[in-house]
Amino acid sequence: MRVSAKSDYAVRAAAELAAAEPGRPVKAEALALAQGIPANFLENILGALRNSGIIRSQRGADGGYLLARDPAEVTLADVIRAVDGPLAAVRGEAPEDQEYPGPAARVVDVWIAVRAALRTVLETTTLADLAGGVLPTAVEELLARPDAWSRR
Repeated sequence: MRVSAKSDYAVRAAAELAAAEPGRPVKAEALALAQGIPANFLENILGALRNSGIIRSQRGADGGYLLARDPAEVTLADVIRAVDGPLAAVRGEAPEDQEYPGPAARVVDVWIAVRAALRTVLETTTLADLAGGVLPTAVEELLARPDAWSRR
């Protein structure tokens, strides 16, 4: 799986907002600086997160961006879907919409299993988890596997 720059930046910006003082807006420039995200790129990401209802903006001199929901209720899957669409797509379509002949027939099942594995991590990890520095047990167990850190 390839994580797009857009998804990476969106998760990092959302984690910054989750760690911010509740009720206090954070300016886009501060988010960009804190996470080393190009400001122009971040503005588009913040727009997508706002349109999806994950964040909200507040105007004025003390304005900026805030989470629109409790960080414990926002999963990484929510953030990624807001900026990049479905977690696992095959050529832009749902895995179950694929059909392959002969010995490749079970490839569809593999793509569906990959999506399920992604969901296991991304739908159980919340912005509160990131902000608090504590990941769900299932994620920690995956990280503890020696093969998790293999670069192949």
